[in-house]
Amino acid sequence: MEDPSAATTLLLNSEYSRLFVEDTDLYNRIVLGTLLPHFVWGPLPHFLQTWLRNYLGGVLLYLLSGLLWCFYIYYWKRNVYVPKDAIPSRRAMLLQISVAMKAMPWYTLLPTVSEYLVETGWTKCYPRLYNVGWLAYLVYLAIYLSIVEFGIYWMHRELHDIKPLYKYLHATHHIYNKQNTLSPFAGLAFHPLDGILQALPHSLCLFFMPIHFTTHLVLIFIEGIWTANIHDCIHGKLWPVMGAGYHTIHHTTYRHNYGHYTIWMDWLFGTFHNPEEDEGKAM
Repeated sequence: MEDPSAATTLLLNSEYSRLFVEDTDLYNRIVLGTLLPHFVWGPLPHFLQTWLRNYLGGVLLYLLSGLLWCFYIYYWKRNVYVPKDAIPSRRAMLLQISVAMKAMPWYTLLPTVSEYLVETGWTKCYPRLYNVGWLAYLVYLAIYLSIVEFGIYWMHRELHDIKPLYKYLHATHHIYNKQNTLSPFAGLAFHPLDGILQALPHSLCLFFMPIHFTTHLVLIFIEGIWTANIHDCIHGKLWPVMGAGYHTIHHTTYRHNYGHYTIWMDWLFGTFHNPEEDEGKAM
């Protein structure tokens, strides 16, 4: 006899898959339908539509967030947040944009593959909040973010500690090691494989941690805004958030503040360095 529980699981997976595809189709129509004529993207297979949507969305998010933030801190609030002599040159920012644009097609391949695996039932994702309820949603989200924080910390740290990884991958990003070379555009100026490795914990979590599908996509793209923010050299002093003040130290010492959203992993594993300690010494 057929196992009733197995049949129920199969039916649920089929329903989830249908909803996942509906969601990605909707997001594809919104982004691609807004930016391109239908004859350009309509005939493409679903996977390529999703990749094109992620690519165009990533490019727009990177350029718009970088341009708006640079305009605000370097021109509108000139000398308020960043001293005039610490503003990076246009040449430096254009170089960062060039590096990021070359890597963007590869960066956006990772969430595209992740979405395909979600749609085909390989992950623990669920499509609707009512599938688990608000309490479980918040608990799962907190655990997911904690695992991602742990994973990104150690991935970033190993990119420094394993010398070939640093030399051939991560060093591309660390040519920006002074305040007058760091800018919001440096946030995605990585070797393509480096950027993928640091985002990989988001995707790996999907295989063992229940997470709301659209929330996962939103978190991936929040990364683009966050990485711009932590490279602007402005110390926001919002403890325990790993803001730009902490991350600037990482770019100057190379041995501290590997963390992502918070300082907790650096504090736990002994790599935390507080920028206010340096301010105190300078006085």
